[in-house]
Amino acid sequence: MSTTTPVPPALSTTPAPAPNTAPPPGITVVGARENNLRGVDLTLPKERLTVFTGVSGSGKSSLVYGTIAAESQRQLNEAHDSFTRNRMAHLGVPDADRLANLTVTLAVDQRRFSANTRSTVGTATDLAPLLRLLFSRIGQPWVGYSPAFSFNDPSGMCPGCEGLGTVRRIDADALLDPALSLDEGAIQLRTFAPGSWRWKRYVHAGLFDRTVPVGSYTPEERRLLLHAEGVRLPNPDPEFPDAGVFEGVVPRITRSLLDAAKLNPRDREELERFIWRGPCPECEGRRLNPAALACRIGPHNIADLGALTVAELGPVVSDIKDPRVAPVTTALLERLRGLEEVGLGYLSLDRASGTLSGGEAQRVRLVRHLGGALTGLTYVLDEPSAGLHPADVHRLTGLLRRLRDKGNTVLVVEHDPNVIAVADYVVDLGPGAGAEGGRVVYEGPVAGLRKADTPTGRYLRRPRAVKARTRTPGGAVEIRNARLHNLRGIDVRVPTGVLTAVTGVAGSGKSSLAHGELPRVRPDAVVLTQGALHGGPRSTPVTYLGIQDALRGLFAQAHGVAPGWFSANSKGACPTCRGRGVIVTDLAFLDDVQTECEDCRGLRFNAKALSCTLAGLNIAEVLAMTAARARGFFESAPAEDRGIAAALERLERVGLGYLGLGRSLDTLSGGERQRLRLARELAASAGLYVLDEPTSGLHGGDVAGLIALFERMVDEGATVVVVEHRMDVVAAADHVVDLGPGAGPEGGRVVFEGPPAELVDSGVGATADALRAHLAG
Repeated sequence: MSTTTPVPPALSTTPAPAPNTAPPPGITVVGARENNLRGVDLTLPKERLTVFTGVSGSGKSSLVYGTIAAESQRQLNEAHDSFTRNRMAHLGVPDADRLANLTVTLAVDQRRFSANTRSTVGTATDLAPLLRLLFSRIGQPWVGYSPAFSFNDPSGMCPGCEGLGTVRRIDADALLDPALSLDEGAIQLRTFAPGSWRWKRYVHAGLFDRTVPVGSYTPEERRLLLHAEGVRLPNPDPEFPDAGVFEGVVPRITRSLLDAAKLNPRDREELERFIWRGPCPECEGRRLNPAALACRIGPHNIADLGALTVAELGPVVSDIKDPRVAPVTTALLERLRGLEEVGLGYLSLDRASGTLSGGEAQRVRLVRHLGGALTGLTYVLDEPSAGLHPADVHRLTGLLRRLRDKGNTVLVVEHDPNVIAVADYVVDLGPGAGAEGGRVVYEGPVAGLRKADTPTGRYLRRPRAVKARTRTPGGAVEIRNARLHNLRGIDVRVPTGVLTAVTGVAGSGKSSLAHGELPRVRPDAVVLTQGALHGGPRSTPVTYLGIQDALRGLFAQAHGVAPGWFSANSKGACPTCRGRGVIVTDLAFLDDVQTECEDCRGLRFNAKALSCTLAGLNIAEVLAMTAARARGFFESAPAEDRGIAAALERLERVGLGYLGLGRSLDTLSGGERQRLRLARELAASAGLYVLDEPTSGLHGGDVAGLIALFERMVDEGATVVVVEHRMDVVAAADHVVDLGPGAGPEGGRVVFEGPPAELVDSGVGATADALRAHLAG
């Protein structure tokens, strides 16, 4: 039987088409008018690192977040079915003529992590689940599956503190004034004041002499007053409530106030004075039950590893060679390396995530994205260098380029020249802030920006030098044996009557020294942090500066009506949204949905309030003005109301002239919140000011204005101490205190003390190198 060998088909002589090497079409924006944007047209290259620059308020975030990211998210939401869409945030269409060639966008912003006590750096970075898995596989003695090592799970948490690591109790000794009787208000809480219904429980119980000082009570009477529980009284006074069941002050406060789900801010603030907090005696603050703590890998239990910094934990994990957990240790090491790359090697895994700054929180989120397998995305970042020492910025830029090289588009809003320098493409907005901005004043490569006649271009090429003549101090604040957090028993002299910069890499101990030890020695110091401002979403720069009454009074006087008509929290409120400007829909276990109020169009005021004008503007239009524009508007006010213009002038002095008067304080960055605090404090002079990275979020050109303000404050007799990474401020200081040499356990020592010129000439370490590089341009 013959066989036939198959003949392969003839090869085609038609050449194969060449692979498509053309770059993908860029992200196109046409006629963008969101907020202060003035019909912006531009095309952004994909799979490139683009940096958006410009002065604060020039429109960078409006373009990147409010237009590009917002439209990408809106269209992505529209891809879901109607059932899902109705349970998601309803996003409006950005004010633009056209957007094209968008990709799925991941916005990585500077929102802080929630202050939930059960959230730590370990849980936020997903390192904690990996550690739990590690111990559940090879820990000895075996305890159980990974939930058995979680302080948020009943099977792993300490029963004494329910996994919190701390316990709270009422300080009974502080609660009673021994010199006063019950009738005179011996119980120090306002809710137990004479005449209140809680007070009646004790004066009508028949157990105590209500007219004698409580300090004269017998031990048994004191125990009953403070700690009795469920005591049934045989013959209570008819005015005694609750059918004669008596409860002492401490259990009463614990049940009705301390453990209350909701407590008004005033009562909570008062109660804090009488609360003692400390480590849980059962777990010694380690959060876990005895079984979980007894399980070990080598000499370490899981709490030991959680207390290590990221930099310390890496070598420990590397030493675990058990093949059964090789994939787990590989994932752990990859995540730990990512955190070190963005300058977070000093963080410990058991640190509460709510204590991280906005910049730290953003970099943690960024590291989580690095481990993903998705490509072709657009990443949007807001000043990722915030809080980073210049020595660590190169790690951040390397990470950004890694994201780009994976096939992603990276859009970064940034002021740091070191980040701008690595961009593939730059979009410079301005030239000014607010109404003076919103235009593209330059787009192209970085080399062209350095030559451009824009605020950013001028800043990048201006000459740099350290202060030639420093001030002579008037004295010094002596700090001895400082040991807060990672400080190593250091002695520091902080000179008075000068501008001092406290420097060092992130985690070196700067804040511990300036915000912890310095105020301890000088309790009169005004410490201005970047923390949240009190007041909530209804608070604005106007209310925070205390000029709301004067502003409403001008409108009220002009129209002969009550000032309450010009308050969104009173008579002037829109009845539909109750002065919030938005309608909030509670979706139970999902995030609340906010939509603009259709009746007031987000203006917050009712029709009568909006019908009243002052120099042609209604109250909503006045609150929409920037501080810089409004200052001129109010300078013609009557003499008794000139305080409005003076307060707005202080806003301009601290670099916040671009802020809208009615902007919610919840939307401000950490740097803006701190400068707003400074604007309020400047109304009355103080001897010592301590600020934490006050240039955060400021354009380089505006930093010079802030430095001039510090100089003026010092010339007027104040001592100014700033914790800073910006070399512009360090170069302008009279004195530098540099901590380090590293972060966490590697820091906490004084590396240098003296004038900046001496730091340049003979200093060693990261800050000295950064300052020399800054001066070299």
